[in-house]
Amino acid sequence: MGEFFKWEYVVTLFPKVLSALPTTLLIVLFATLIGSFLGFILAYFRIERIPVLHQLSAIYVSFIRGTPILVQMFIVFYGLPAVLATIGLDISMWNKLIFLYITYGLNTAGYFSEIFRSALSSVPVSQYEAAASIGMTKWQIYRRTLIPQAGRIALPNIGVAIVNLLQNTSLAFTLGVMDIIGKVQTLGALYYRVLEGYFIAAVIFIILSMVLEKAFDLLEKRINTPKKTRKQRQTALLPIKRTEAAFTVDKHAK
Repeated sequence: MGEFFKWEYVVTLFPKVLSALPTTLLIVLFATLIGSFLGFILAYFRIERIPVLHQLSAIYVSFIRGTPILVQMFIVFYGLPAVLATIGLDISMWNKLIFLYITYGLNTAGYFSEIFRSALSSVPVSQYEAAASIGMTKWQIYRRTLIPQAGRIALPNIGVAIVNLLQNTSLAFTLGVMDIIGKVQTLGALYYRVLEGYFIAAVIFIILSMVLEKAFDLLEKRINTPKKTRKQRQTALLPIKRTEAAFTVDKHAK
């Protein structure tokens, strides 16, 4: 590749780019936690069709899914401090990472809410009615009946959403945060080698995406694999124990 691409720069820059990985992973972690919590609440509002909150949730989800995350990022970064300043709260000195956690969390909540709503709606109504008939409260029905079943259904889509979230973090550098892409641009300006930096970033994102996909595949198989109860395991061992006992008796008889 000549002067356009040099492997020695890949070796030199790789550990420097990799040092920004914790920042990217923190964004994914906090966005997932925030998105899971808010996403379930939004899904609950829409499933239960709570007046006003149901309509507001639908508008929120429509806005999140209909606008680029870059726009949402600047709205949070510039708009949130201006709104809170009207009530006397000054957050202009907050770390930029906090605004990214909020932005990606709110964005993830919009997508997770649709995943949760779809999964919860796919659980048969008879499950809800059976739980209600034995005196369970609504919270107990959700916690013991609906959420465990919906979780299995939603898991593959959650995995896809988190992989997409990981890739969307590549826009975090627009706020001056030193994530993977931010580090690549900084090193590119320092070493005048941009192509090698983006090659390293591509390799890191590909590996992370593959690891996440594999982790969710294993988790899905583990959840969907029926667990044997203690009684079933004991029953399965009975023929073996009987065979061993018969072998022992026969041996002594001889």
